[in-house]
Amino acid sequence: MYKLIACDLDETLIGDDNIIPKVNIEAINEASKMGVKFVPATGRGHKSIRSTLQDLGLYDKEDEYIISFNGASIVESKNFNILNFNGIDFDLAKELFEVGLTKDVCIHVYTKDDVFIFNLNEDEHTYVSQRLKGFKKMNSNSIEFLKNIPIAKVLFQNLNRDYLISIGDEIKNIINNKVTVTFSSNRYMEFNKMGIDKGIGLLELAERLGIKQNEIMAIGDNFNDLAMLKSAGLSVAVNNAVDDIKKQVDYVCKANNNEGGVAEAINKFILNN
Repeated sequence: MYKLIACDLDETLIGDDNIIPKVNIEAINEASKMGVKFVPATGRGHKSIRSTLQDLGLYDKEDEYIISFNGASIVESKNFNILNFNGIDFDLAKELFEVGLTKDVCIHVYTKDDVFIFNLNEDEHTYVSQRLKGFKKMNSNSIEFLKNIPIAKVLFQNLNRDYLISIGDEIKNIINNKVTVTFSSNRYMEFNKMGIDKGIGLLELAERLGIKQNEIMAIGDNFNDLAMLKSAGLSVAVNNAVDDIKKQVDYVCKANNNEGGVAEAINKFILNN
């Protein structure tokens, strides 16, 4: 019996219209009645998913949890109480930021409370406006103002993933053994503290809750979900997942994120429908 469902949000739980399919909410509610805990596991900060938590009935609730910033933070839903935070060192964040300034990328810098976006292009503005309420568009070319503020992660955005990979190859001297690099949403290269990912966050939360690894189901779609999928007793990909992820999971849903892939997984493996 699975006791915890760890689930990615964008392109997994949430449809392309930025709405959670009704069947997903219904299945999550049924699993909850059986005592199964549903844990959003996202690259976004916990404050930016407030509306999603409200839709799921999880907002500001005791004994409900969020894995945010790709595992850099574990947060209790009640009062957004941060249980653990593993951010990136400022000097390293600054070094990555200054590389980004020389490339054709939009740069996000995440703190515990805010998202600062530099070199914001029109496509990215449209994308984040639907997902990151209250982000701060920056016109400067410095992050010195964040020197004494904990930074969760840095990311580069470009719609050409091969271009992002080429940047990673170019700056291996900076990132090797210094940061965990993942890719998400077919547009982001993300930099977290070395050793931090959704899988680490998931196992830490499970230990806190007294839940065994084989009692966890994880659902995702992209490369920043891979560590989480590998850390779960059962790994599931929605049908719109990237091919390399589909090859590495236990089950691939027939339904995509718009059609209720998460509900399909919960019905099949938890509700036995």
